[in-house]
Amino acid sequence: LSDIGQLLWAAQGITNPKGFRTAPSAGALYPLELYVVAGQVKNLSSGIYHYDPNNHRLIKVASGDRRKKLAQAAYRQASVSDAATVVVIAAVYERTTFKYGERGVRYVHIEIGHAAQNLSLQAESLGLGTVVIGAFNDDDVKAVLQLPDDVQPLILMPVGKKTRK
Repeated sequence: LSDIGQLLWAAQGITNPKGFRTAPSAGALYPLELYVVAGQVKNLSSGIYHYDPNNHRLIKVASGDRRKKLAQAAYRQASVSDAATVVVIAAVYERTTFKYGERGVRYVHIEIGHAAQNLSLQAESLGLGTVVIGAFNDDDVKAVLQLPDDVQPLILMPVGKKTRK
């Protein structure tokens, strides 16, 4: 569980009292939302969790192991079903586009790249493996995660112990 906390903090953790985070965000608007699909995580029951960066905690959204359903939504990619957990990075585009218009979409995509890279680097430092997956059915992922209408899944990052050296 502490590794999951460190990964999530690396991607979107609060770094100072003004609320700035580990990944830069256009206008400090922070459109990203992180979800954890936990399967085999020590001291964390299987289920779907939403990361609350302001309090550095996980909020349970649903119980039960949903990795297989998520893998089906990701065109049956084994890394999704086999990983101990999957971090899903999603976005609420309106948080950025209300200020920047269509250019805000670009800013959201830049931000998700920063967050995913931070998470990847932190995984490596913890001796964990991860990969960025963009091939999935958006509507199916939204259904599995029970995402609100304004939250769009953008990438899946299965995380687990490395199987190859």
